Amino acid sequence: MTRVAVLTVSDRSARGERPDAGGPAVAAAAERRGWTVAERALLSDDRAAVAAQLKAWCDSPGAPQLVLTTGGTGFGPRDLTPEATRDVLEREAPGVAERVRRVTESATPLAALSRGVCGTRGRTLILN
Repeated sequence: MTRVAVLTVSDRSARGERPDAGGPAVAAAAERRGWTVAERALLSDDRAAVAAQLKAWCDSPGAPQLVLTTGGTGFGPRDLTPEATRDVLEREAPGVAERVRRVTESATPLAALSRGVCGTRGRTLILN
């Protein structure tokens, strides 16, 4: 069974100004595929905190096979999820990131503006 961790990166949701819609949607999609969502977290757009959370999950003895992130991949000054992810990746998988953007185009024409990255740390695949 695939163990998944879901990380939402959002200043407004972390401050309680708006509900986290992305994290629950990502978790529900993972569960529909029969995966187990073992970990969830909600963080503000803070590069060091995001990198620390990803590293903690990936380096733990019970590391998930997959970490899915939502938020922080745009062009806002605090959208640093890709940079935080690159800080912890051992190997980047640019083809996966391109595929995610291509598939997402059917839902939004703005998919090409996503700066999400994908890659591995240890035995964990991280997808923004």
